[in-house]
Amino acid sequence: MTALSITALGGIPEVRPGDDLATLIGDAAAASPEGLRTGDILVVTSKIVSKAEGRQVRAADREEAITAETVRLVASRTHPGGRTRIVENRLGLVLAAAGVDNSNTPDGTVLLLPEDPDGSARHLCASLRTRFGIAVGVILSDTLGRPWRDGQTDAAIGAAGLKVLEDYRGTQDTHGNLLSASAAAVADEIAGAADLVKGKATGRPVALVRGLGHLVLPDVDPSRPMATARDLVRPAENDMFRLGSAEAYDLGFAAGLAAAAPRSDDARENTHETLGAADPFTCMMSKGTTP
Repeated sequence: MTALSITALGGIPEVRPGDDLATLIGDAAAASPEGLRTGDILVVTSKIVSKAEGRQVRAADREEAITAETVRLVASRTHPGGRTRIVENRLGLVLAAAGVDNSNTPDGTVLLLPEDPDGSARHLCASLRTRFGIAVGVILSDTLGRPWRDGQTDAAIGAAGLKVLEDYRGTQDTHGNLLSASAAAVADEIAGAADLVKGKATGRPVALVRGLGHLVLPDVDPSRPMATARDLVRPAENDMFRLGSAEAYDLGFAAGLAAAAPRSDDARENTHETLGAADPFTCMMSKGTTP
């Protein structure tokens, strides 16, 4: 690959619950000057998938919705405007407010993320491949913050029909050095690049990416495991920065209190092991604190 083009597709109307996204996106691609070719990748803002799937809830229920979507509190911070929660949601994503979004939604509503982003991507991918008779890939993107970096960027939360990771481990660089850790999150890179043309308030929620055909899978065999955006989620047990500072302090403080309690050696050891392995959400709940 020596050149890459990214084009925002026009002609997609405001999406409503029950709309056939595959038809809307296919019509927009067919009507565009670029058309749709083998090896193209369509990056779809997850918001329109949520709208089509009826994932709207009342804005007054936003905090309740965040709690319902949360499986683990990672960090929280109180500020003049309220409280921000960084959580792991039911999809395994670590992000602010569990992905519950109040931008580009009708007045009085907020949007939850799609129920199954990878499943939604598979449906779109299969429908578009059937309609056009060519191999294309589909990425569902959403905006995420990043540790240690200001600003946000789009990342893949759903994917189908393409590689999501370009693994260079075991290969050599131009100087003959063996690469042992390099693996490019290409689905995230594509999602971030596509957002440059989709924008946040332009009414163009789909981008066509051309020039990365080597990442697109020629066929999708239902009997074989498929590359998904979920494959990019690092398991919590392998995350070196699993907790926010306040949550790590609370967990350590609880373990310290338990270790200092006047108990038998066996009981103290068992309590310490239990707290050490516990989720911070569990520890905070045991102290009467809610996320």
